[in-house]
Amino acid sequence: MNILALDLGTQGGWALSLCGGAVKSGSESFAPGKCGGYGQRWMAFRTHLSSVRDMAGGELQAVYYEDVKRHVSTLSAHAYGGFLAMLQAWCATNNVRLIPVGVGTIKKHWTGAGNAKKAEMIDVARAKGFAVIDDNQADALAILSLARHLEGA
Repeated sequence: MNILALDLGTQGGWALSLCGGAVKSGSESFAPGKCGGYGQRWMAFRTHLSSVRDMAGGELQAVYYEDVKRHVSTLSAHAYGGFLAMLQAWCATNNVRLIPVGVGTIKKHWTGAGNAKKAEMIDVARAKGFAVIDDNQADALAILSLARHLEGA
């Protein structure tokens, strides 16, 4: 089963589990300046989703994402909503199941504590052998771990 896990945001983490058990992950910037403007960030995110699907041989059975209910600012809430809307549309277009998972649930699964800090998420990822570059990638790996557990993969 090919599963994609996402930590949505301007700096978004992703982790992909392939049928054979291999895991690929990273962190991508969708900052408006980097993508060519505010509207371009959504197109870049959509292109990124398709390129990750292509890494999985063109097939994804499920996408799990961090279901954030509170944001530090209005701007981050708006950005999250935009990424979520694009993700929902992309999944609907590509007939991929979309599953939200709560922040506390992810942290508790990964670290044992539902209120773990960013550094703790990174520490666990590194202890599991992943060369993470930031907390977004670590969060995506944690979401993927939970997704694999829930899917029995």
